[in-house]
Amino acid sequence: MHALVVTSHPSAASFTHAVARQVIAGLDAHPGHTSEMADLTAEGFDPRFTATDLALFERRGAADASVLAEQQRIDRADLLVLVYPVYWWSMPGLLKGWIDRVFTQGWAYDEGPDGATVKLLGRLAVQLVGIGGADQGTYARHGYADAMRTQIDHGIFGYCGAPVVGSDFLLHPDAPSRERALRQALDIGAGLAARAPHWHASPAA
Repeated sequence: MHALVVTSHPSAASFTHAVARQVIAGLDAHPGHTSEMADLTAEGFDPRFTATDLALFERRGAADASVLAEQQRIDRADLLVLVYPVYWWSMPGLLKGWIDRVFTQGWAYDEGPDGATVKLLGRLAVQLVGIGGADQGTYARHGYADAMRTQIDHGIFGYCGAPVVGSDFLLHPDAPSRERALRQALDIGAGLAARAPHWHASPAA
């Protein structure tokens, strides 16, 4: 199994990157599994949806080279892991722009002759790891976790047919919870490696 772990944070010294490294450590601890990290900030990915992207969506033009490169990187992976800080109860604009541009019509989904949506990413398992500074009570009281899962898990990956095998929020309002979150990230990686043969048989809700 090969995992692509995508991060979206402006600082390589961030807690987001620390969590991503722990997920990778958990994955790589199991023989036969490989992983790579895609740091969208360090790589300078441009999240702006341009006229070129619109032309591709309208089937009037070809994909930008940077978009094709990202699609090829995902095509090499069996598992996509998104590790991101929660900004305004969603993902950062850089990561959203990456999805807007990379998960294109004709690659992630398409339209059948009868107008029905054709989901093209059933082969790709997805793990989501959102990182927030609030506590569990805040998320539960306002329904933030459910709202984000509806928006991201169902609205993006469900639309493309990619099974979401895990969707976690690691919350760290204080120092002890940060340590717990890092241990949980390691467990997430190890659990993904252990469960890999069963993903498509029983994807997580």
